[in-house]
Amino acid sequence: MTHHTKHSNTPRDIKKGTALLRVVPDPIYRHAAPSGPWPWMNLDVDSDLAASDTTVMDEPSLPWLDYPQNKFRNWTADPVQRSEMFEKCSKNKSSTIYWMDVRDSEDVTKRFTVPDMGENDHGTTKVPIEDPQNKFWKMLEQKASLMLKFRSEGIRVRTLFVDDLTSPVLRMLGTRYNIEPFFFTSSLNWIPSRYQEAPRHGEGDHVTITLPFLRSQQKSQSPTDPKPLDSKTNTPIDIQAPFSTGGGHMFFIDLLAIHMVRGKESTIISYHPESTGQLTSAKHLRSLIQLVGKSVYWQKIFDKSKDPTFLFLAFLWYALYEWDESLDSLYSYVGELELQVLHLDNIALTHDLHVLEARLLHYQSLLHGFEVSVKFIETNPNPAMEVAAKKERMESGALMKKECKNLLNEIDRLERRRKMLSSRLKNAMELAFAIVNTEDSRRMQRFTYLTIVFLPASFIASIFGMNVMEINNGTQTLTHYAVATVVLTLLTIYIIIMLQKQNSVHRREATLLQRAVWPILSLQHVWVLQYKKSLDDMA
Repeated sequence: MTHHTKHSNTPRDIKKGTALLRVVPDPIYRHAAPSGPWPWMNLDVDSDLAASDTTVMDEPSLPWLDYPQNKFRNWTADPVQRSEMFEKCSKNKSSTIYWMDVRDSEDVTKRFTVPDMGENDHGTTKVPIEDPQNKFWKMLEQKASLMLKFRSEGIRVRTLFVDDLTSPVLRMLGTRYNIEPFFFTSSLNWIPSRYQEAPRHGEGDHVTITLPFLRSQQKSQSPTDPKPLDSKTNTPIDIQAPFSTGGGHMFFIDLLAIHMVRGKESTIISYHPESTGQLTSAKHLRSLIQLVGKSVYWQKIFDKSKDPTFLFLAFLWYALYEWDESLDSLYSYVGELELQVLHLDNIALTHDLHVLEARLLHYQSLLHGFEVSVKFIETNPNPAMEVAAKKERMESGALMKKECKNLLNEIDRLERRRKMLSSRLKNAMELAFAIVNTEDSRRMQRFTYLTIVFLPASFIASIFGMNVMEINNGTQTLTHYAVATVVLTLLTIYIIIMLQKQNSVHRREATLLQRAVWPILSLQHVWVLQYKKSLDDMA
């Protein structure tokens, strides 16, 4: 059996000679939140605090052009450049915004709606890279001629799902909603983060969650499939890279990046990274969030509370569903690896087990971040709800704690399942080493038996070679040597088999007397078999 057959179901990115396209960069956690006083600064270089490289735009009609300096003066050109905030934006595609409203309507069928934004595609706005008329900015500033009101009455929260974020759209959104640049830098650089900013009692605040999560889907042939590499290349374990299994599943890290402006007019902005069809698109997530409005359970939640944060919580349920589906697929895959370990005696299989174990350890960190994000929502209530009636505020707070608890229980279940998969992998690795050690012991045993066969001959030769008159008186012949060797060899074999409590000759429960007469029992067994065979031939 070849190595290829033995490893036909192993992760393709860890097999020798293949690799997958890596999308997720290594996160720089120190730049995850605005609580850090030096955003994207090189601390080894002295900076002149008096100097400012902020460019002030003279044209008042385009106030968004100098974002983020127009809103956050400490974000000078150097941190903006180091964060690659604009370099990582989409360059060759128009940005697409998918809109959705949650209304304060008693009719549940009209609560989750897609607004008419005046475009040909209902509920969708395409912003070209070059937009000399600034239509999107005018829309955000409530000056679009195609809309009488940007915010009609009764909208609890408006959601913008952004695909292919371009630098002009980034600047417009950041300026219009006064968004901390950390949301964009964390999202574009895949940095897990969660923070609250600008809280105002009785008015509202800004909350941000950037959450990487595990996602799986059926594998399809595409340009991003594994490419052959030099088989001599030794690549390190990349826990961030996607990988596939022989069962047709692809596993990769996806991103949930949400910024929410909570207040009387709440807004959610959902950023979606550029993808090749693997990552969650803005259009797909909008369709899923729309289905929340058709859930009877969630309809009751929106009836009981006007807190728009519950919609934010629904976004987190999407990540949980993807986690659960991915761990289901990993459960089946680990079972396949265990089966290979049981039937194959290849020590190289433990390498694949180690790589998958390294990924599971990384998933532990991601699940912990998921748990912390839910607790963050639970412990940072909406300041705008402070003006609500006391009874309504208490009921809403209790409902929020309940729903957060439901999510935390599910995350705990996912973590326990991840631990179970990790334990099974460790058990499979121990089993693989045990099988190899057992096979080595068998080889040593056969080598020992071979040594025993030649030991009597060497012993007799040593005796015959002794310069002692009583032994070597010159009358010994080769026949004497052969006879003595055969007799001593047979005696040695007889003693070894007799002393073994279990072997192919006698069973474990055989007594010492039965083991002592094993030659007779063996001959008897052979005779019985021959007798039965002769009877069968006669019949």
